[in-house]
Amino acid sequence: MPPISDHPDFHLLRRAQRRFGMKATLLSVGGFLLYVLLSSFAPGVLNQRLFGHLTLGLAIGLGQFAVMAVTAWRYTRYMSTRVDPLARGLRAHRGKQQGRRNRLSGPTTQQH
Repeated sequence: MPPISDHPDFHLLRRAQRRFGMKATLLSVGGFLLYVLLSSFAPGVLNQRLFGHLTLGLAIGLGQFAVMAVTAWRYTRYMSTRVDPLARGLRAHRGKQQGRRNRLSGPTTQQH
């Protein structure tokens, strides 16, 4: 029986996981890096008041929580709509292959 990693759907599954992972990582790490760089090299920009006691730096810092929440929500949606169906198809394909192999090899006897 060929390894599951040779199946074309396995490659689609891995590509779908990598695609989302790269986008999510770039978004979250990029946003955090921007915040750190601004606080180090342009603190005056982050100290600008938006209204009341809310500064741009505080708004960006709080926005990172929103970005992470949206990323987690999109991750679950993406996985359930794009990756999980591929994984279920591979699992079913593998189960059929193992069933055929078991039927061809005949009943096995267990020794105690």
